[in-house]
Amino acid sequence: MEPLSNIPSGMRYYFGREARLRRAVEDAVMCVFDGWGYEEIATPTVDYYALFERGMGRDEARRSFRFTDADGRLLALRPDVTSSVARAAATLFAASPRPLRFCYAASVFRQRPRSHAEWRRQERQLGCELIGAGGSHADIEVLTVAAEVLERLGLGGSYRVTLNHVGVFNGVAEQLSLDADAREQMRQHVDARDSAALEQFLSRLGKSSPTAARAGRLARLAGGRGIPREAQKLLTNERSRSALDELERLWKVVESLGLGEGFSVDLSDVSGLDYYTGLVFKVYVEGAGARVGSGGRYDELTANFGRREPSVGFVLDLDALTEVLARVGDFDSQNGMRADASTVEAVNTPERFREARRRRARGERIKMKAEG
Repeated sequence: MEPLSNIPSGMRYYFGREARLRRAVEDAVMCVFDGWGYEEIATPTVDYYALFERGMGRDEARRSFRFTDADGRLLALRPDVTSSVARAAATLFAASPRPLRFCYAASVFRQRPRSHAEWRRQERQLGCELIGAGGSHADIEVLTVAAEVLERLGLGGSYRVTLNHVGVFNGVAEQLSLDADAREQMRQHVDARDSAALEQFLSRLGKSSPTAARAGRLARLAGGRGIPREAQKLLTNERSRSALDELERLWKVVESLGLGEGFSVDLSDVSGLDYYTGLVFKVYVEGAGARVGSGGRYDELTANFGRREPSVGFVLDLDALTEVLARVGDFDSQNGMRADASTVEAVNTPERFREARRRRARGERIKMKAEG
């Protein structure tokens, strides 16, 4: 039995300056969401496990904390917010005019194996969802919102949003006639950017055609600014080429908005593709050990709860963001946070509190001197 002085692995306390920084970052992000017309939504912390199994997929949902209630129904601590928002759109807001714009700040809970980058069982997610809007204009909207959030946090010049499209990889996998297991193994090799392992894998499968030879170079398609030139030669199937054309049109708009310096195209970043149906993107910040956010288009999700609707959104990891900002130290001054509180002293109690009220009226952060 664990002593009560310990806390479970993967959980932690936040206190003082760190807790204030988390609150300031959350408020700043939610302010940007509000400025773009996104309405805050709070989803249940405990919900039916089946909701997440249908929304996230069985493998991801199994990482949730599951338990039964007194009536024997299988419940889960919320491992994901998007599934719950999609259900709300299809039920509570079924008759509301489209598009719907939702935003949230919510904790999610997931069981994880220990890893160097993501050893947390509780995470705070800041996200927005645009439901009922298809086309590139909706994709551009969420990318622009994400860029403003990062700029508002003082991360301009140190963030990178990498763009991809699920059709690029899926088209190649279809052309090679890969089953689900082989497709997943190929995805892992591409995502690890291990060209040698990818070529050996395809060779073991007996995929020695020109298509397989080209597919073996997928792991090197990190393009930086603009579409990788090599992609034009590699991607010969219709689905991949269509996705590439869509991505190229999106990139041109991104550049025209002056966002090109913070964005890039990375066709070899193919983690988590099963959830999405079109654009996918990851958010990285200099100094963070892993990505601090991700998003994309998920047009099939709402069909699990009602009618199918085009949808796109993203989430940011508050924990990862604040770790970076705490080291940088610039965000505090931009948002009026004060690392130190001034002590209020006076001869008698009434005067002490009159002085405290005067300082608070000026917006100062204070700390009352202890009696005695």
